[in-house]
Amino acid sequence: MDPNRKIILEDGTVFCGDGFGCLDDKIVEIVFNTSPVGYQEILSDPSYTDQGVVMAYPLIGNYGMADDDYECKTPTIGALIVREYNDEPSNFRSKETLEAVMKRYGVVGISGVDTRRLVRHIRNVGSCKALITSAEMEIQVAVEKLKTTELPRNAVSRVSRKAVEKYRCEKRRALPASDLCGRSKPLPYNYGKYHVVAIDCGMKENIVRSLLKRQCDVTVVPWNTSAETIMEMHPDGVFLSNGPGDPTDVPEVIDTVRQLIGTVPIFGICLGHQILSLACGAKTYKLKFGHRGGNHPVKNLLTGKIEITSQNHSYAVDADSLESTPLTVTHINLLDNTVEGVQCEKDRAFGVQYHPESAPGPQDSSYLFDRFITLMKEAKDHA
Repeated sequence: MDPNRKIILEDGTVFCGDGFGCLDDKIVEIVFNTSPVGYQEILSDPSYTDQGVVMAYPLIGNYGMADDDYECKTPTIGALIVREYNDEPSNFRSKETLEAVMKRYGVVGISGVDTRRLVRHIRNVGSCKALITSAEMEIQVAVEKLKTTELPRNAVSRVSRKAVEKYRCEKRRALPASDLCGRSKPLPYNYGKYHVVAIDCGMKENIVRSLLKRQCDVTVVPWNTSAETIMEMHPDGVFLSNGPGDPTDVPEVIDTVRQLIGTVPIFGICLGHQILSLACGAKTYKLKFGHRGGNHPVKNLLTGKIEITSQNHSYAVDADSLESTPLTVTHINLLDNTVEGVQCEKDRAFGVQYHPESAPGPQDSSYLFDRFITLMKEAKDHA
């Protein structure tokens, strides 16, 4: 059978395949991810809003979709592009197929694509707009449509919570011995010792889980919550979440963070790291094709250790612009020397460009949440 769908890029390059999931025409920013596992977390990560993600790993869908692995309640990813789609998953945790979820949330899919060639193309020419459409679409018509169509820039306001949500750290039952990886003692979950207010710019659920594990009660607030309102909640620390798009599109959050710096410990991840940097006077810029995958090497300049990290971002902090700010660089990417972490020791504020909470993903960087806990403890002890 001939392919029934195709991807047409801004430069007129065409990739053919077969549709699955939602079959609507869709214009997206096309990017690629090199992770071999985690397609459910990628599908449900709000940071992929309006993007068409090319999965470099060739087989997708083979372990289905599990209820506990979503990173948000309503996926906002633009499209998923794969080499081979498996619609008969083998996994005792699977509740439904990937395609069923994509149909429910209007996520466009296309399989049978030469993803190796497409990844190389994006790597060489950079991220760009693409139209996923029927096989009958004329290339020149599609290119003209892409030239005249602007991608939306209000992604954070669309994916952020609309109301405050509270999560209480409660005692949990000890897991069975078989689930403890050989440990005989229960896992150390306790009632919350710290109150974290998290600004939701498109926050992944595993961030909340990571804070709850560390004895934190978490109050998640919408992206446009004021600094005054946040301080009225009496936080021990403020968390700045990941999220989609250009950090300069959310000046309200930047201004809020600028007011909060120095009042409570602050920890930012990905977009939150960029927002913290902008609030301190630095600048950001768009990368050629971004960093997306679970195997990016990052050097911790404070310890000299190399961490394997999970990443998903299009923008980075300009290293030269940090010189006139109170921030110092703490981490760098060993692939391209981009800034991966900053801190202001005096104000107990720090951020990282990568994802220490990533699930599934490397665990090398989970210590960063412990560092946030330490900063909150120090701030309380000196209050």
